[in-house]
Amino acid sequence: MQIAFIGLGNMGAPMAANLAKAGHSVIGFDTAGTTAEGVTNAATVQDAVKDADVVITMLPNGQILRAVADQIVPAMKSGATLVDCSTVDVDSARAVAEQAIAASLLAVDAPVSGGTGGATAGTLTFMAGGSAEAFAVAAPLFDIMGQKAVHCGDSGAGQAAKICNNMILGVTMIATCEAFALADKLGLDRQKMFDVVSTSSGYSWTMNAYCPAPGVGPQSPADNDYKPGFASELMLKDLRLSQQAAESADADTPMGQMAAALYEQFVESENGKGMDFSAMLPRFEKRGRG
Repeated sequence: MQIAFIGLGNMGAPMAANLAKAGHSVIGFDTAGTTAEGVTNAATVQDAVKDADVVITMLPNGQILRAVADQIVPAMKSGATLVDCSTVDVDSARAVAEQAIAASLLAVDAPVSGGTGGATAGTLTFMAGGSAEAFAVAAPLFDIMGQKAVHCGDSGAGQAAKICNNMILGVTMIATCEAFALADKLGLDRQKMFDVVSTSSGYSWTMNAYCPAPGVGPQSPADNDYKPGFASELMLKDLRLSQQAAESADADTPMGQMAAALYEQFVESENGKGMDFSAMLPRFEKRGRG
């Protein structure tokens, strides 16, 4: 299959490399000039997509996605499939899908979970929105780049699933970090805390699989000085998207709203940018009640 991959950043490059390694012909393009193993770079984004059966995009935000779509949709051949793996607002995902469908293309919005480690290992989870026909085209590629793909519904449903999932993730990480900081102040050993909570009703992914306390539980960014597996500024982006979606849908999400405010403070005022989102734990360790 001829594949074009637009956006060869920290996530896109290993995803494109895995497709090439699986035997697909992959042409890439990135405005920064970055490349990926086994991927041939095109001179322009239009050159990258013109002969592609499937075009995959992995871009920073909805505004950039819309701008790129304006360039690539007219250049794509009729009947090709556009698969956007970016995490963007639902409105942008739906607008780009409509634009693609109007140009006789198939369209899938398929944001991912799993971070850079999952992109490299080919163990991502894809949350896909679009027609059954479009999902069927993309599914074999999801199998190469990831371990699971869920067809969530019509266009925009993939983004909706990602936004809701990461709102839970952000809220849960904050609660986990708060609990460890409280346990410290109460004189409770962190390992004992983990042993109880990880097998009790406080069980969560942030506790059991991605524990924010160094030396406790499986290896996590906490054991590497909080170098990011999933950066705090990316969590802030996703939480902001959740609140944008909540406002648009008139949904009451007070915990999501508070999590967004806390990560905004952490990233923009407390040197949290460039640290893993679990670095909320040392933040809470230093703070008192006031």
